Amino acid sequence: MLEVATDAGPAWPGDTDWSALAQRAVRAALMQTPNGELLDKDIAVEVSVKLSDDAEVQQLNAAYRGKDRPTNVLSFPMVQSDLIGALANSDDGEVLLGDIILAQETCTREAAERGVSLADHATHLIVHGTLHLVGHDHENDAEAEAMEELEIRALETLGLADPYGDRANGHAGPIDDAS
Repeated sequence: MLEVATDAGPAWPGDTDWSALAQRAVRAALMQTPNGELLDKDIAVEVSVKLSDDAEVQQLNAAYRGKDRPTNVLSFPMVQSDLIGALANSDDGEVLLGDIILAQETCTREAAERGVSLADHATHLIVHGTLHLVGHDHENDAEAEAMEELEIRALETLGLADPYGDRANGHAGPIDDAS
């Protein structure tokens, strides 16, 4: 069972059900990985999603990553990626995969630049952050391409377009996260 605890700050528009959006995004991301099988087990898989602001994200980015600037999304995994597969055998019945935090001002600006809704961009960033929680990264070109493919497939299941654009023609819109 998947449990996504969502905390939307006051700057996030009230006309979107951010809890449902986060739940769908986390599930879609996990289903694209071998870790998707955890969702069928008799354990509670927990992810926390906080929709915050640039100031808080900048503080966290400075404290944990040494980058004193806001960014769109940060992910804080709670389980080593090589141990995730064994979580189905957990005795306590619950597993906290980690925390994801988004910065409202940065996300709003990026959504406008990309010509997409804030909800669609936030969905993409939550998918992206979830993949970080289960060990995916984009430290080199091969990792980045593999992670982007997972994101594209997850977003497709949610009816959203490829956020990276027309890569075949060199038009890409990479995530500028600090995860």
